[in-house]
Amino acid sequence: MGKQQADADIGRLVDAALAEDVGDGDLTAALLPPTARLDAAVIARQAAVLCGQPWFDAVFARLDPAIKIEWLKRDGDRIEAGDKLVRLHGPAAAMLTGERTALNFLQTLSATATAARRYVEAVAGTGVTILDTRKTIPGLRSAQKYAVRCGGASNHRIGLFDAILIKENHIAAAGGIRPAADAAARAGVLVEIEVENLAQLEEALGTTVSRVLLDNFELDGLRAAVALRDRLAPEIGLEASGGITLASVRAVAETGVDFISVGEITKDIDAVDLSMRFEAAAGG
Repeated sequence: MGKQQADADIGRLVDAALAEDVGDGDLTAALLPPTARLDAAVIARQAAVLCGQPWFDAVFARLDPAIKIEWLKRDGDRIEAGDKLVRLHGPAAAMLTGERTALNFLQTLSATATAARRYVEAVAGTGVTILDTRKTIPGLRSAQKYAVRCGGASNHRIGLFDAILIKENHIAAAGGIRPAADAAARAGVLVEIEVENLAQLEEALGTTVSRVLLDNFELDGLRAAVALRDRLAPEIGLEASGGITLASVRAVAETGVDFISVGEITKDIDAVDLSMRFEAAAGG
């Protein structure tokens, strides 16, 4: 995703989030004197990996460009309970209006980055790449994909438009693994095919696909798949997927696969506990 497209996507998400929270206007903030100003800081209540700065900044930029923001930590940084993450100074009404929306982005994306980092650390030294999936929060695909990268993992495909993943139903509709792979080869993008057993894997290794997804293989099956790949087509990558957890990911990585895709890092997340503290600005 190019920078211009990414910036547009951030703006779209922030506008939608503010629209659902603010609506026609913040009735409570409207009670404040228009000249009132505040200082504020966001504090971490737990250890995590920080993520979400562009969305946080965009919330306040939309509400009032006069708000000044100073980041003390950066996206991708490990943070600890009690750390001060960012300072803000500016018009009180706009700062109070944007508080919840800005924190919602920051705590959700930090949760994704933190989950990704845990998996990356769990497979350290194995050479395996942790991948995300399309199991993202609706509307937050690009944001969560960014958070995954902040956590040190990598993105699979962004959507259905930038890579081909041929699954069981695609294979059936195309008339088999080889016809499906041959048709995909003309697309000019990464082509991956999903298999459920070693016989299907052997057939897939005889095609032009770049990667094979090993769906719900047991550990012995994964080891056998790696040995078969190494013998027949060492240039083809192997990806393990299906039911992999933080407790099992290390054992999966040690079978010799190249990639492990994990839906949990984007769909099974707990928002990071953050709070924003306010105080009256000097002379404000």
